[in-house]
Amino acid sequence: MLLKLPLLSKAVGAMEYVRRPVVAGFFYSSNSAELSKSIENSFKHRLGPGSVPIISDIRLKESVGFVVPHAGYIYSGPIAAHVYYRLALEGVPQTIVIIGTNHTGYGALVSVYPRGKWFTPLGGVEVDEELAREVISESSYAEEDIYAHVDEHSVEVQLPFLQYLFGSKFRILPIVIMMHSLEVSRDLAKAIYNAVAKSGRDVVLLASSDMTHYEPHGIAVKKDLKAVEKIVSLDTEGFYKTMSELDISICGPGGIMTLIEYVKTTGVEKARAELLKYATSGDVTGDKSAVVGYASIRFYLAK
Repeated sequence: MLLKLPLLSKAVGAMEYVRRPVVAGFFYSSNSAELSKSIENSFKHRLGPGSVPIISDIRLKESVGFVVPHAGYIYSGPIAAHVYYRLALEGVPQTIVIIGTNHTGYGALVSVYPRGKWFTPLGGVEVDEELAREVISESSYAEEDIYAHVDEHSVEVQLPFLQYLFGSKFRILPIVIMMHSLEVSRDLAKAIYNAVAKSGRDVVLLASSDMTHYEPHGIAVKKDLKAVEKIVSLDTEGFYKTMSELDISICGPGGIMTLIEYVKTTGVEKARAELLKYATSGDVTGDKSAVVGYASIRFYLAK
């Protein structure tokens, strides 16, 4: 159950927000042992990386961010595991900015969860309150808002994977986008960049998005790979145009565009992206009549 109102924490004597999981038992198991096992199986799956990663004791700041899917683990878990495998090899960052999409219509155009903790069956993760304030102050669109996160799964489903790897050694900044436009994405990318620069944070960005929804496998693959081509080319406008012209039902384009713009802001001459894995739900289940596409994409700066 999600607490839809702020929770007063007597321990600190201040108003705190506590976000309870809403898709535990639906998108992933509500039992902690079963959840951990399902994540392990995602790594070992034939569509996954093939093994559970060894987590680096040394923080290697190599990846700027990733596009990662957010469907039920039985469908997208093995594809998402490619992102988390790579992240594990680089060690734990201080803060992980998770940019989800607004499926519910609640809240602001760009909703930043301001403080408190998010919980899953694997425990709690602290929100980076300072970074949240800085992003809001730097953006023309981002607002402090918990209501867009009510019943929204796109940020939540990333947490168990992160907790499986890093426990509670990291903080998160949950952001949910309702307005998926070039202008908003560029504004948010710049705001995150400036906020990170001011705070000195070691951050990694996750853009949580699925690709084509409920089309035949062959059509979905053809459409999605055209979109992926624009993403790995770091062509924000080309991605937006391709998505619009081909009517590709990508659910988190704002986060993807924000990530493209962010990596170019960090170093336009060295900015790079690579596809780690693409598959559809049909590749998992064998039913290819109406599938959802999933892509894991890495963003980094060339050395």
